[in-house]
Amino acid sequence: MLGFQKTREWVYPQSIQGRFMTIRRWTFAALHLFLFAVPWIPVGGHPALLVDIPHRRLFLLGQSFTATDTLFLLLFLLFLAFALFFFTAVFGRVWCGYACPQTVFLESWIRPLELWIEGDRSQRRRRDAGGWTFDRLWRKLAKWSAFLAVSVLLAGAMVSIFSGARPLWTGQASPTAYGFMAVLSLLWFIDFFWFREQFCNYLCPYARFQSALTDDESLLISYDVERGEPRGRGKAAAEAGNCISCNKCVVVCPQGIDIRDGFQLECIQCARCVDACTSVMEPLGHETLVRYSSQAADEGRTVRRIRPRMVVYGGLLTAILASTVVLLLTRVPFEVSVNRVPGSSFVVDADGWTRNTYLLKVTNNGTAEVPVDYEVALEGLTGADVTVESIELLPTETQTVPMIIRLPAEAIDARSVPFDVRITSPQGEVLVAATFLTGASDANR
Repeated sequence: MLGFQKTREWVYPQSIQGRFMTIRRWTFAALHLFLFAVPWIPVGGHPALLVDIPHRRLFLLGQSFTATDTLFLLLFLLFLAFALFFFTAVFGRVWCGYACPQTVFLESWIRPLELWIEGDRSQRRRRDAGGWTFDRLWRKLAKWSAFLAVSVLLAGAMVSIFSGARPLWTGQASPTAYGFMAVLSLLWFIDFFWFREQFCNYLCPYARFQSALTDDESLLISYDVERGEPRGRGKAAAEAGNCISCNKCVVVCPQGIDIRDGFQLECIQCARCVDACTSVMEPLGHETLVRYSSQAADEGRTVRRIRPRMVVYGGLLTAILASTVVLLLTRVPFEVSVNRVPGSSFVVDADGWTRNTYLLKVTNNGTAEVPVDYEVALEGLTGADVTVESIELLPTETQTVPMIIRLPAEAIDARSVPFDVRITSPQGEVLVAATFLTGASDANR
């Protein structure tokens, strides 16, 4: 690793097969399917997921969200935060080992490419230690070229969420989108080419604060010291079920650590060491010495299935999820604002009626490709006369029209009168509060 000694100790993780590697591969496949397929799937005329930053819109599964829906963003971020707290408290660093993009991309793309082009651990180490030869050079160039292609592909998939997959891959996206794609490609290439496990060890803050999120009963990968020690070699150690010092759990570790040294911040709980130890101990007729466990279980204490922090985090997650569902079910897919014309208050017309002028702004957040009519009505202004243009909007369209309200003198008995503007469409209705100024006190002086 790159440390204060200014040296880099390259990690050459050996490939490994096993139950947890199979689980991870399926998890990685599902995450890749989401990343690559969702921006291409049309729902309601837009991608299933599109974050349209220039127009400050989010299209999600046929629904359109704007800046006025920031509450949903807040709920989403809170849900992610407490989900991280909850799952870390229960399953430890399951995010790092099974869902972090760094892990997913390294395990899905980079290590298989490295294995295919340069061979497994021993071949790569021997070739790298032997100095530069033609064989080493062409393999390195081929590998780095493949890394660059993967970086561009992954960066494009990520930027597709923000620019749309079809415009991006057909050359119709904005220069800004391609600029971000180039920067992201470069960052991924540097990571694949050189940085790798150092990102987890030096940059990622998760490893630093995970200790505050876990307790003695959180799941982690640990070495069974009681069964494994004393270590040995040969038939006696194998028959006793002790660690036979094969070091397979070490050579498969992508972080370059020895799990037998106890809990370490560098461990991302990828379970490669579990599969490695299982592949050695099961043929010998023993259970694996490296397994998912907890500190409490290792010390012989009772592990509680339900703990206070799980109840708190779970309760908050449930409350956030329920609030989001209720808000989504009651959400109307259009926005309305009513504002007085700047600089105006009221005008008394020649016929004695008092006139207020407003600006009525309506935005259609729906995604259906049909125009929608909006009707305007007043509540709380008896005898009022309202003049407003007809409003018909296409999806994502906004229209601002003047709204003139007149009130006869006999209907005025206060300096200001609160009222509501009701906007109705086939999508639902919205009620907006406003105030009508009469100047009644001034007239009585």
